[in-house]
This record gives sequence, structure tokens and C-alpha cells, in this order.
Amino acid sequence: MDQDSQAPGGAEEASRNRVGAVDHALRLLLLLQQEPELRVTAAAAAVGIAPSTAHRLLSTLADRGFVTQDRVSKAYRAGPALIELGVGSTSAFDLRAAGEPHLRALSAKLGETVNMLVLQGPSVRFVAGFESDQRVRTHVLTGTMLPAYAVSGGKVLLAELSRDRLRELYPTGLRKLTPRTKTFTQLVDDLSLVMMRGYALNEGESEEGLSAVAVPLRDQLGRVIAALAVSAPSSRMSRRQVREIVIELRECAALIREDLSRRSS
Repeated sequence: MDQDSQAPGGAEEASRNRVGAVDHALRLLLLLQQEPELRVTAAAAAVGIAPSTAHRLLSTLADRGFVTQDRVSKAYRAGPALIELGVGSTSAFDLRAAGEPHLRALSAKLGETVNMLVLQGPSVRFVAGFESDQRVRTHVLTGTMLPAYAVSGGKVLLAELSRDRLRELYPTGLRKLTPRTKTFTQLVDDLSLVMMRGYALNEGESEEGLSAVAVPLRDQLGRVIAALAVSAPSSRMSRRQVREIVIELRECAALIREDLSRRSS
């Protein structure tokens, strides 16, 4: 068989390979929406490809800004390009632009990790954040989605909803992430407390050994548009520290609201 007769089949096979590579890359990005970080071996197993292939794909995605690699752990996290796709509305961009300087300052002042979250259906998306520089710390989760009921910022956002709406979001109940994850009835009771005191706690409900506190970010009409959260190892978040952090978070929220107001005027 001459080369001309082989060419169509060869081109078709090459095309299939290219489409397969795109599919694998997209599946890696989808994994990063659910997991805060990916390691090459685990990513390869999840997608069903060789570790060497996963490494090449992740390296390519890193070159394009879709993922970043931690210099110490070598794990991959959501990069700026992926984050931009995940928060692609004008309002989300405004939130990030207005919030990031204040989140950075708060993280530096407290020495802990700070995140901004928005509600997306039954989940929350982390849209901006800055990580503590302490040796033992919690990670920034920007770009990641987690069940809203299990994180402090999610509870702040869910507290604004009716019980009927909560049932619509979680018709089959709440999947346990840790032994401390609440049941639906416990969540409803907890959300009433959140409304009363104006902040929410996560005490090992999303990850064992992690604690977090969050407050709402409201627009000029008083509507909750996002949540601001500080997270830390549970050993560094006593009740007294929670009270101090809540004060700082509320001041941060006020500054962001002022910046948002200026941008819209």
C-alpha cells in the first residue's frame, strides 16, 4: 500500500489521539474543581492515564496558567486562567478586584489563610484567597468547589435561604465529609445560630483538624453576595481567637463593600 492510501487513516488516528489528549486535560481540570490539589500519580489514576502522560498534560496546563505547582509539595492547584473561567461574570471579577487587596492585608495581619466564597447551587466556589506563610497552615482553595453545608463561608450563604430552598438543594440529605459533618436537621439549627450571631463556624466539618470562621459580605442594598472566611489548624483557633477574627473579618467586609460601591458609581 502506498503512502497516499495510508495518509487518511494516519490522519484520523492522529486526530483521535489529539482529541483524547484534550479530553484527558479537561478531566484533570474538572478534578481541580472538586479537589484543592492534585498529585501526578493520583491524577493519572483518576483519569486512567499513565503518570508520565498526566505529568506532561499538567505541565502544559501550567504553562498556560490553568494550574500552578506548589514548589514544596509539587502538587498542582487551580491556576489564574482556570479561576477566571470559573468566575467569568462581571460581578465576580468586580468582587475579586475589590476584595483581593483587603484579603491580602488581612491574611498578613492575622497570619492565617483568608478566602472569599460565592454560592453556586448546593456548593460554594472559592473565588479569591491568600495563604498563610506559617509552616503548618491551611491552603488557599481558589477555583475549588465544596459542599456549602460543610464550610463556614457556605453556611453564611445558606443562612439566607428558606428551609424549603435548603431541601431543594439537598433532597437526599448531606454527605458526610468527616465524622463532624452535620445532618440536615443539625444544619438547619446551626443556620439559625448563624443568622443570630452574624458569623459561621466550621469545626472539622470539611476536613479533620481544620477550623474556619466566616462572615457575610453584603452589597449596598444589604444582600449577601459572598462570604469572607479565615481558616487555620484547629489548634490555632480558640473561642477567643474566633471573636477577634470575626471583628477583623467584618472590618475587611466593610472595606470591600466601600470599594465595590465606588466601582459601581
